[in-house]
Amino acid sequence: MAIVRWSPRRSLLDLYNEVNRIFDTFFSGIEEEEDTLVTNFYPAVDIEEREKDYYVTVELPGVKKDDVKITIKDNMLTISGEKKSEKKEKGKDYHRSERVYGKFQRTFRLPDMVETENVQAEYKDGILHITIPKKKEAMAKEIEIKVK
Repeated sequence: MAIVRWSPRRSLLDLYNEVNRIFDTFFSGIEEEEDTLVTNFYPAVDIEEREKDYYVTVELPGVKKDDVKITIKDNMLTISGEKKSEKKEKGKDYHRSERVYGKFQRTFRLPDMVETENVQAEYKDGILHITIPKKKEAMAKEIEIKVK
């Protein structure tokens, strides 16, 4: 039988992520799908609905641009990649090592009324910004009411 190290911090983080996922399902037009990749590195994501688009911000500190992949298939936005560990030098005796490395994947179901062919992404200083435009028919229209 393998001995597995239990981390109360990790368990609390898992609970926090699950509660956030449940709330996101109820209060958001964009739902997160179950991650198919088990990982210790779970980047934080904000999704903002604006008038003309959805704006996604992903925190990826320590991840290189070339190690990030964005795909959209069947209205599913997937952000995946890998946070590679630094090489640990032999002879160093770590008293504490809390940084997390590894592969990650976050997948979100997009609303039907988005233009997936016009998505734009920018990566700067460990922050990934993705802009997903809404289709014109999905944007709010202002109708003037004439008083007679």
